[in-house]
Amino acid sequence: MSQVYAARRARLRDQYAAAGSEAALVSRAPNVRYLCGDAPPGAALLLGPVQDVLVAPEAFSWGSVPGPHPEDLRLLVLSGPDGDPAVVAADLAAADGAESLAVEEHDLTVARHRAVGAAVPRLLLADLGRAVEQLRIVKDDEEISCMRIAGELADQALGELLESILVGRTERHLALELERRLVDHGADGAAFPTVVAAGPHAGRAAHLPTDRRVEEGDFLTICLGADYRGYRCQVGRTFVIGPSPADWQVELYDLVFAAQRAGREALLPGTAYRDVDRVTRQVLDAAGYGEGLETRTGHGVGLEIDEDPRLSPSAMGKLDACVPVTVEPGVHLPGRGGVRIDDTLVVRPEADGGPELLTITTKELLAL
Repeated sequence: MSQVYAARRARLRDQYAAAGSEAALVSRAPNVRYLCGDAPPGAALLLGPVQDVLVAPEAFSWGSVPGPHPEDLRLLVLSGPDGDPAVVAADLAAADGAESLAVEEHDLTVARHRAVGAAVPRLLLADLGRAVEQLRIVKDDEEISCMRIAGELADQALGELLESILVGRTERHLALELERRLVDHGADGAAFPTVVAAGPHAGRAAHLPTDRRVEEGDFLTICLGADYRGYRCQVGRTFVIGPSPADWQVELYDLVFAAQRAGREALLPGTAYRDVDRVTRQVLDAAGYGEGLETRTGHGVGLEIDEDPRLSPSAMGKLDACVPVTVEPGVHLPGRGGVRIDDTLVVRPEADGGPELLTITTKELLAL
C-alpha cells in the first residue's frame, strides 16, 4: 500500500506543478487519508519540494489503518495542543525553498487561511481546488474490495433484521439495532445515520428515526451503510408490513423499481452523469410523480458516503469504469408513505458484464 499512496501523491504533484505551484497543503481529512492512509483529526499533509510530511496533532501514532505506514512519508507529531498542523506544514514548505503553495481553499476556514498566510508571508498561496476529490473518483481494486465487503456487511445486517418481529417496534429502536449488527459483523461503524421510516414517513430521504412504531399495513423504508476500513457502501429497501400489500403499494413499488432498474442499466463507461439521472427520473415523471422528486438520482461513494460524481440534471461529465455510485430513486406521498430503492454499484463496461452490484439484498417487494 505504501507504493499506492506514493503513486497517488505523484499524480497530485503533477497536477499542481502544471498549475505553477511548487508544493501543496492538503487539509481535508478524506483527502489526507487517500494520500497517505491515515487522517488524524486536524492533520495536514504537505507535499513539499524536498519531502512529504504528515503533520499531526499530539498523541498520534500510525495504526488506525491496517498495514505498514508509507516509508517515504515523514511523520511530524506536534508536541503541544496549541499548534496548527496547517501552519506548521506551510512553514516547512517555505523552509524547504518553496515560493508557492497550493491549499484546499474549500476546506480551510477564513481564519485558518489567514493564519497560514500570516505565518509564511513570502509564500504565494494558490487554490488546489478539488484536485484530490477528482483523483478519488476512480477506485482501484483494493478500494473496491473494501467497498464490496462493506456492502456485504450492510446486506447481512439488513437480512438479519428482516427475520425478526418488526410490528410494534419504533423506528429509533430498529435503527440502533441495525447499527449494532453492523459493528457485530465487523464494520468499523455505520457509514451514515441509519434511516428507518415507517408508515407516512416511508420513502423520505434522510429521514431521522422517531418513536413512531411500525404498524400493520405500513410501508417500511430502511437505508443503511457500513464503514469498512474507511470505505463506505449503502443499501436501501422498502417493505410492506403485514400479510399482503395493498394494490396501490404494489403499483407504486413496481414504478420505483422500474426507475431504479433504468438507472442501474445506464451505468456504463461514457454515459453522461445527467443521462443516468434522466432515464431514472423520466420513468417517475411519466407516471405523474415528476414534481417533488429529489434533485439527483445518486452520487459517488468511497471514503465519503456522498462524494463526486453527482448524478443530477445539471451534472457535467461522463462516467468512467471503476467508479462506484448509488442509484436511489424514491417517491413519497405525504400522509401515506412511499418507496425508496437504493443500491451501490461499480461502473463496468459491457464486455466485463456491465455494472457490478455491491448490495444484493432482494428487491422483491417483501411482505413482512
